[in-house]
Order: sequence, then structure tokens, then C-alpha cells
Amino acid sequence: MKEGALLNKRYQLLDRLGSGGMAGVFRARDLMLDRYVAVKLLREDYSNNAAFQESFRQEARAAANLSHPNIVTVHDFGVDENGIVYIIMELVPGKDMKSLLRQRGRFTVQEGIPLIIQACAGIGYAHRAGLVHCDIKPHNLLVTPDQRLKVTDFGIARALATITPGEKSDVVWGSPQYFSPEQAAGEAPSPASDVYSLGVVMYEMFSGTPPFAASTPAEMARQHLEAKPIPINEYVPDVPIALEEIIMKVLAKEPSARYRTADQLGRVLLKFGMKRDEPVAPALNLTPEVATRFEARPTPVRPRPQPQPVRYAEPEPELELESTTPEIDWTLVGLGLGALIAVGGLIPFWMYIWFLYNPPIR
Repeated sequence: MKEGALLNKRYQLLDRLGSGGMAGVFRARDLMLDRYVAVKLLREDYSNNAAFQESFRQEARAAANLSHPNIVTVHDFGVDENGIVYIIMELVPGKDMKSLLRQRGRFTVQEGIPLIIQACAGIGYAHRAGLVHCDIKPHNLLVTPDQRLKVTDFGIARALATITPGEKSDVVWGSPQYFSPEQAAGEAPSPASDVYSLGVVMYEMFSGTPPFAASTPAEMARQHLEAKPIPINEYVPDVPIALEEIIMKVLAKEPSARYRTADQLGRVLLKFGMKRDEPVAPALNLTPEVATRFEARPTPVRPRPQPQPVRYAEPEPELELESTTPEIDWTLVGLGLGALIAVGGLIPFWMYIWFLYNPPIR
């Protein structure tokens, strides 16, 4: 479709915001609700695949149930009269993180940690709701002018997995730098896979380059499976050692050696940012608003139990008990002794009564 076209008799396409190997994105106006939205139109060769259409409906429906300040809201989805698959999302002002990296080279620790914490909050929320993103990369992390981060494109990568390998090669290998080793090996992704991809994003944010580079998809897959990243401090010597250790743990080849979910990674980064001896602490500005991003209750998707709230703030300090000796209440002590004496004084009387009715046998 072109600018000015009317999608599904409701969405007026205004201007193109971007395009890629998988889809084109337009700014549009929702004529029914009179608001601006973002419209993603998938390529025709993907839209015509029946298996993909069904999987896309399921994944888009699940993504539409996610409601979190760090996730781009899905308003609508479907297939238009020409058979084109579309998804309607909230229009987020700003740029994706990949564009920002191209402009500035890299992020400082003070600038990058608050953004990654927000990404962990949104992705962790989805993990608790039963969704794995499968395609975490800087292109899918939108940053607003006031430094709010929102994650987009939940479910699309998983839906694309229904297409045969020959048809999906351009998509799967569109950004191979961010795939986890298990995804590179063709295995099913898990929340730990999203965590690995977040680690690749963090590595690039703070060093200015992805951890691996290759000219072919096969070589990129081999590096994810076997190669060890160059330590970040070889690129940027002033990166805190604690942060480098966190990133290297996240980039572990085995999922069990990483943080299992984005929530766990978010807690670790939150704790790192609050350390007084780290230079990031003053700039992090961990206000209650930022901290409570981890406390949002997920909207259950599969299944629908009511989730329990999860807190990721710093643990409360243990209660300190005073060791002072309690004062003795002498009044109670006196009353107790009086009662003991009174009871003891009745013993001869009880003995007299006993022998009165039970005289000894002679």
C-alpha cells in the first residue's frame, strides 16, 4: 500500500515511518476513534501463507492482552480485503535504539542502564504472562524523547516460525547478531533466550559494537554457539567491572547459566544501579515510578490465572532488636508469691479432710 490509502475502511495511511525485510510501518489516522496510530503491513509473500496467518492471529491476540508502560500497545490486527496482514499499534514518538546507536556510537553506563531496566520490566512482564518475544534487538526497542523505552513486535517472530525455512530465511537471519545459541541451533526459544538477546543489546550499547560479526549466517550461528566475546573493557576501559560480569553471565552459551527471565536480570541491574560506589548511581535516579515498573501485574494470556504482584525493589533491612534488659514488675512478683503461699497453706487442711474420710486401717 501507498501513502494516502485507506486500510480496512478505517485506517488512513499518512506517511511511511520505516521499512524492513519483513514489513513496512506507516503513521496513520484511525478514522473511527479519531487518533493517530502506527500501522505495520507485512510483506505480501508472508501474508499469503495460510499457516502464518493463523499463527499470527494467535500471537497478535496474545500480544494485544499485554498492558504495560514498557510495551507498545496493540490496538487491532487482521487481514484486509487484499489479503495483507496488518497490525495496529500505539504511535510512539522517538527513535528505535538501533538508530540512536548509529547516531551516537554507544551509550554511557549512566544513560544506558535506566533504558535496559525498562526493557527488562516490559519483557519480564510478558514472560510472566507466558510470552517469549523471540526477536529482541535494538530495532524493536523504541526510545521516546523523555527516555521512556517501549518494546515492540511481540509475537511476530514466533508466528514467522510457521513458515518453511526457505521462505523465512530473510527474516530469521535479518538480525542474526542478536539470536541466542539455542535459536541459532534451531531449538525452541525460552525466556532465557530473550535474556541472551538483551545481553547482546547491552554489549552493543556500552561498547559500540555487537559481540560477534560475520559475513554469513552460518558463521554468525557458529560464533553464537562457540565463540567467546571480547571483554567490553577492551573497547571501553571505564565500564564498571560489575556490569561487565553481569553482561558476560547473560551471554553464557547454556540457558541455565544465565538469568532465567528478564525479571531476574532487571533485579540485578536495579541493584547495580543503586550501589553507592558505582558512578551510575547518581545519574540513575531510581524514582518510585521507575522502580514500580517491575511491580506491574501481568495480564494473563495463557492461561488466565490472577497473577501475584512481584516486587523487585531492594530487600528491606532486617529488623534491629534492642538488647536492653526488661524492667521487673515487683508488684506482679509479690502477687505471685502471695498466691503460692496461700496455696501452700491449704495443704494441712486438705490432709485433714483426706484422713477424716479415709482413716488409716489399724
